[in-house]
Amino acid sequence: MPVDISFYQQIRSELEPQNITLVAVSKTKPVADIETLYQAGQIDFGENYVQEFLTKQAQLPVNIRWHFIGHLQTNKVKMILPYVYLIHGVDSIKLLKEINKQAVKIDKVVNCLLQVHIAEEETKFGLDEAELTEVAAIQHEFTNVSIKGFMGMATFTQNEQQIRAEFQHLFRISQQYSFNSNPIISMGMSSDYRIAVEEGSTMVRIGSRLFGSRN
Repeated sequence: MPVDISFYQQIRSELEPQNITLVAVSKTKPVADIETLYQAGQIDFGENYVQEFLTKQAQLPVNIRWHFIGHLQTNKVKMILPYVYLIHGVDSIKLLKEINKQAVKIDKVVNCLLQVHIAEEETKFGLDEAELTEVAAIQHEFTNVSIKGFMGMATFTQNEQQIRAEFQHLFRISQQYSFNSNPIISMGMSSDYRIAVEEGSTMVRIGSRLFGSRN
């Protein structure tokens, strides 16, 4: 399926007046598809897999802002740090410490979002509120990490009321923990981004609506 430029233009016109960032989730999609959206004005792209991310990054313009949105293993942190713009899925204190350790080595401050477990599905990753409190207490130790805000994924369900409640929960957390005075709230994907925007999202991650279903 070709890139849906008409939908891209539509969603940009929806989001830009509200200062909401669109991250085009390009995982499993070819470089040519990314180039098509880049030529249309898109600079924020999201990848889930380290090796695929590194391969694409090497072939594409240097001003693309790469978002790592997948589950990141600690042993692969150092591979992506030189190239990543924002890590969305910091889902453990152990991972946060490793990012800081590797960032110190390359003298870079790395932008991160704390992934919060807001869904009923146990398969979703994320910090709970006790862990968020712990991060808040020791955040001064993370000299080379800038916690920009929060990311969360709602339950995969047709129940709009449940999705809305989970997004509301993440928004409340973003107001409760003051890691950043103007926090990024990354929530909402192809199926539920409009609900997320209504509930305070400042960043949405859209893949299949732009690129077609995954390969």
